[in-house]
Amino acid sequence: MTNRPTLQLYIPEPLARPGEAVDFGGLVIPSAGSVDRPATDTPESELRLLPYQLIRVLDDEGQAVGPWKPEATPLQLLCGLRAMMLTRAFDERLFRAHRQGKTSFYMKSTGEEALGAAPSMVLGYDDMCFPTYRVLSWLMARGYPLTDLVNQIFSNAKDPLKGRQLPILYSARDYGFYSLSGNVGSRFGHAVGWAMASAYKQDDKIALAYIGEGTTAEGDFHEALTFASVYRAPVILCVTNNQWAISSFAGIAGANETTFAAKALAYGIPGLRVDGNDFLAVWAATEWAAERARTNQGATLIEFFTYRASGHSTSDDPTKYRPADEPNHWPLGDPITRLKRHLINEGIWDDERDVHLLGEVDNEVKVAVREAESVGTLGKSKPPIAEMFEGVFAEPDWRLIEQRLEAGITP
Repeated sequence: MTNRPTLQLYIPEPLARPGEAVDFGGLVIPSAGSVDRPATDTPESELRLLPYQLIRVLDDEGQAVGPWKPEATPLQLLCGLRAMMLTRAFDERLFRAHRQGKTSFYMKSTGEEALGAAPSMVLGYDDMCFPTYRVLSWLMARGYPLTDLVNQIFSNAKDPLKGRQLPILYSARDYGFYSLSGNVGSRFGHAVGWAMASAYKQDDKIALAYIGEGTTAEGDFHEALTFASVYRAPVILCVTNNQWAISSFAGIAGANETTFAAKALAYGIPGLRVDGNDFLAVWAATEWAAERARTNQGATLIEFFTYRASGHSTSDDPTKYRPADEPNHWPLGDPITRLKRHLINEGIWDDERDVHLLGEVDNEVKVAVREAESVGTLGKSKPPIAEMFEGVFAEPDWRLIEQRLEAGITP
């Protein structure tokens, strides 16, 4: 017998379970404008408090305040608002299309629209984004054809990816949008490798990648940060902390112990923690990190502190693991509403124009869906079978030729 206490395994618990009252009161939300903005050439050793702060620009009244306020023009902000509104309209209509059996799968980005739109507008068209599921607004901000998106989601004969990807795993090289992967963590490593190659070739292009906070618990995350740090890769590595990884809350990935931005400290790279529902803060942080990357100062890890307002996907029911009204209590609000309020305060927007724009983007999506439906929806139209033999080898070998003949397709 000993006097030592018995060991107890600690299991993190979310703030509330289904049916319980929601309380985000324990979250520390600093005032907008309260975080200093260091010069982009500041050594990492002098930036080690940043991962524990929260960069915010828009205050509760919609005013842009503090040193992180970016020099984005009114036109750029209006374009950002439109991209976010178009993304939400697209999500709503395509989610309904899934419920009508027109596609097999869909994922919404409700509440996270700023995370794709702002970086898409900050980075150059020759830079490369290595995305996750919920940054569709990157493509919206760059004018990707909506009909092409819907054709892929319907997996029909005009699917630009020829049926080779799941409905929401987009790929658009000409828009700086690397192929999505269900293995989310792999995109961090690919982004670091792409950025290292750019530096090796003495090019001027940088990379940006996203993963969710749950993926920080995987080896891919740590391997990517090691290479990014050691080789000073010109890359921006973004962790979307939306509080939920499928059905497990962020505490399972370590959110109760420290911030995700603080993981940068172990690798000797700067870490920023940013209000992900503040379009201006996302813009400013991306701009700051991009400047470091372009001036050979290496990588930056950014934690976008946000909230997944909808389910993880059409296969998910969030009411099974969190209170049904939890999204309504998120203290950082909605990115579209917040940017709209700011633009109204600045005198460059109003409710009447907002209603008009809402109708405009909804109609734009409606037209795209109608065009794709004329080609065919899930199971009613599909790419030609011959497409499965294309793009396999640069020159078809005997096995591919034989398989084509067995399928009744002549070379």
